[in-house]
Parts: sequence; C-alpha cells; structure tokens
Amino acid sequence: MKKKKHEILRVENLSFSYGKEVLSDVSFSLYEGDYLGIIGENGGGKTTLIKLIIGLIKPASGKITLCGKDIRKFNKWDEVGYIPQKATGFDQNFPSSVEEIVSLGLLSKKRLFRFITKADMEIVYRQLKKVGMLEQRKKKIGELSGGQQQRVFIARALVSKPRLLILDEPTAGIDPKTQGEFYEMLGKLNKEGITIIIVSHDVSYITKYVSKVACLNNKMFFHGTHEEFCSSHVVDEILGHEKHIVCHNHQNA
Repeated sequence: MKKKKHEILRVENLSFSYGKEVLSDVSFSLYEGDYLGIIGENGGGKTTLIKLIIGLIKPASGKITLCGKDIRKFNKWDEVGYIPQKATGFDQNFPSSVEEIVSLGLLSKKRLFRFITKADMEIVYRQLKKVGMLEQRKKKIGELSGGQQQRVFIARALVSKPRLLILDEPTAGIDPKTQGEFYEMLGKLNKEGITIIIVSHDVSYITKYVSKVACLNNKMFFHGTHEEFCSSHVVDEILGHEKHIVCHNHQNA
C-alpha cells in the first residue's frame, strides 16, 4: 500500500490585481514529493503567484493553505526555501564567502545573539557538498559563475531543512550545459524528498525534468502530471516540434 502524500500547498480561487488583473480564479494543489514546473508567457502572473505563495503580497480574493495552515496564520517560514529572480550577480569584491552566505540560512532557527557553532558549520558543509560547492566554500560569492551562485543559494535554503523549495527563473543567463546540470541536481533533491516549485520561461528544459506541469497565463489553463501534459492539446501549442524531444526524454521517471 502506497503511503498517503500530505498536501503541501493548496491555492483556491486566487485573484490578484495591480490595477489591471494579473491572476484570475487560480486553483491547484501540490503534494509532498511533487516537482512542479510553472510555465507561461511573460506577464502571465508566474512571479506574482510565487509572491502570493510566500506571503510577500496579499491576494485580492481566494485562499492559500501552506503545509496545512492558512497562510495568514502560517509562521514556519524556515520550512519554505525561496530563491528569487536575480539572486545572482554579486560584484567580484563582495566580501562574504560561500560558507558565510550559506550559514545565514541557519539564523532563522537561532535565538538572538546565538552564534554559528561547529555543529552548524557541519550542516553548512553537508549542504554545500550536496550541491557540489564544498570545494569553493572559502571563495567570495562574487568570484563564482551565475550557475555556481545559484547552487550556493540552494544550499543556503537547504540548511533549514525546508519541506518546500521554490525557485523563480533560476537559470536565467546560465549556459545550456550548466542549466542541464542544475536541473539534474534539483531532480536529485526532489528524489530525496524535497517538494519543488520552479518557474521558468525555458519550456523545453523545465518540462523535461519536472513531474507536474502548470500552465499559467493570468488563468491556470493546465495543471497535471507530465504524462497528462504530453497527451494534452496544450503541449502542441506550447512546445510544437519540440514535443517529441521533451515527452520522450523525460528525466523524472
């Protein structure tokens, strides 16, 4: 008998406006172990949806339930890791080292004036090793490539042991080879039990790796498994001639 998966996120009839309506009546659920890719046109509300999910802005109407609790009462934000757009791009002379950046992810669990301990640093090193950045731990964050910096920010999110990891356009400006390696790393984290939401404009890459797909253009016009996506009319509209490549080379089997 399969173990019942817990619901991590529920979005119900969500709407939001910046004067002009950006999201209208959006509903979907996310379960423990899901790897969801959110795709859609620029200006379709993807980043706005993420900001609503992490509580940065409030909906005009609708409801968000996070880890079983109404988001208005949710306070366990260390269970949600978030890597925003443009998290990279530090100046080469930015003074903080890789290990210092990652250790900041532990501060939310500490009381005021508590310092980072040896045991804390072991956690930092363990997560840096997991994302392939342990050997660069003493380097300044600004000395790393964009792809390496993103790995560091994922390590920073992982030190607090999140149940949900959210990434908004994490591979923007990163070369195709590094993108593939980055997505494969996320796939491994997902298989270890972390639920992931990733937003991307790179439809062919993202749909190759995720287990579920959501298509958003102000309204949610598709949400389902990768297999359902590949057999829907939506896939032809979005992927066109790349449909065969993406649907027959899926990496999240």
